[in-house]
Amino acid sequence: MVGGSRDSRPMTGRVLGLDVGSRRLGVAVSDPTGTVASPLATVPRRKAADDAAALAKLAAEQQASRIVVGLPVTLAGREGQAAHAVRAYVAELAQLLPGISFELTDERLSTVAAEHALIDGGVRRRDRREVVDQVAASVFLQTWLNIRHSQGRGQAQAGGQDRETSR
Repeated sequence: MVGGSRDSRPMTGRVLGLDVGSRRLGVAVSDPTGTVASPLATVPRRKAADDAAALAKLAAEQQASRIVVGLPVTLAGREGQAAHAVRAYVAELAQLLPGISFELTDERLSTVAAEHALIDGGVRRRDRREVVDQVAASVFLQTWLNIRHSQGRGQAQAGGQDRETSR
């Protein structure tokens, strides 16, 4: 985890993934069990208040109370100007959406992986532009879900019960 709050409680509902770009917001969603991430929507980026309204609508439709936001760190793991801009944007969103928790996660190479997946899937360049951000969000959200599940299993085993079967 790069930042935000680490919450080790079991998954209860869907989680949104948010890829913040200068022109678009890519949004992904998990299934209710927190096992699989899927691309959901691409939202044109506007003012923070407009973006917050669009995210609130998606969160309500998906019954999500958490948004995992991709933090663009460098390959060396450092935070540059883009990461600082995302942190500031998330702080603004958090004030506008007090009922939603936000968590930052490393998004390194998620856009590259999304581009490759779309190319491999035969998606034309023009069409890729419209969905690459939501696919990138699903890539890092899936990684976040996998890490959370592996941590949960380790904690459950240490506590003598398996959280996966005790739900």
